[in-house]
Amino acid sequence: MGRRGLAAGAGAVSRVRFAPSSNNLIVSSWDSGLRLYDANSSTLRLEANSEAALLDCCFKDEFVAFAGASDGSIIRYDLHSGAQDNVGLHDDLVASTEFSQTTSQLITSSLDKKLFLWDTNTRCVNPNSTLMLDSVVGSLSVCGMYILVTVERDVYWYDMRNLTGPIKAKDSPLKHHIRCLHASEQWKGYAAGSMDGTVALKYFDHEVDNEKGYIFRCHPRSEDGTSSLVPINSIAVHPFKQTFVTGDNEGYAIVWDALSKKKLLEFPSYSGSVVSMAYNHSGQLLAVASNCTHQGADGVMEVEGHQIYIETTRN
Repeated sequence: MGRRGLAAGAGAVSRVRFAPSSNNLIVSSWDSGLRLYDANSSTLRLEANSEAALLDCCFKDEFVAFAGASDGSIIRYDLHSGAQDNVGLHDDLVASTEFSQTTSQLITSSLDKKLFLWDTNTRCVNPNSTLMLDSVVGSLSVCGMYILVTVERDVYWYDMRNLTGPIKAKDSPLKHHIRCLHASEQWKGYAAGSMDGTVALKYFDHEVDNEKGYIFRCHPRSEDGTSSLVPINSIAVHPFKQTFVTGDNEGYAIVWDALSKKKLLEFPSYSGSVVSMAYNHSGQLLAVASNCTHQGADGVMEVEGHQIYIETTRN
């Protein structure tokens, strides 16, 4: 195990993502910048600025990435030249972006309560599929042909081959608002984290879920003998093992064994809240983004900077 700092700067990070087959890492930020790092050498390879804050990002492949912006635009980046163009536009800020390796589609969600699917093999202007929702999507994850979306404390599953409605009635595994969700083809299920520090591990197959699915409170912090419940901001699932990491609002990240339901490791705490985490393609590196905050004169918490770390994990 080992930790090294990759980058630090002003403003808040919104997402970190590793490339599909290399240790290149993209970082989207509220300062309108998309940055590409080589995690092996800890060097910045590319910085591309836009006009609006970037709230999420994802890779298409080793050479192309996408980001969703606060002005509703979806931006495509050429990671070799730094060139960028607009894929399309939502009516409000873009909250989530996911790329499906199965269908070569980009899936985006927005505060406009719409889910768009974009054909990335064409120069998109309009989405090739649109899903109208009743509420704003809180979190989005893609698993094979499935799209999983969270709305408040509910999880809905959609099949990209038929978007007329969810293939499963809403699943409400947690009592409070879901902050993050990560689906896994390895498990054929998902892990979701909520505002109160509770995590649900669920499986797509009903019988398997009845046998192996469970809910636990993973990040309680004791203050003067009283339990303090800390929101889960991010979940990263190992690409091959049945383990996952949860990151919370107080700077703690913990590795869990999904089968034994036991804590495997708690990383030394970070200087700020853990806002995003991602494993690389081999599962040997874990990128962790931590936003540092302070209380302003008006009592509102303000972000004063961020740090990005690379954790080297055991095989």
